[in-house]
Amino acid sequence: MVKKSVRRTRRTHTPAFKAQVAGAALREDRTLAELAKHFELRPTQIVECKR
Repeated sequence: MVKKSVRRTRRTHTPAFKAQVAGAALREDRTLAELAKHFELRPTQIVECKR
């Protein structure tokens, strides 16, 4: 049995998407975990967008 690498290609996010994520994070109506699941990001990426 030969295993094939199933790597995901690196995604790039537009400034508009980052602004949308940062706006949602600043509203603080959801937790970081909920936002991460919604935007399909890691919580640390949301914190970076917020900065």
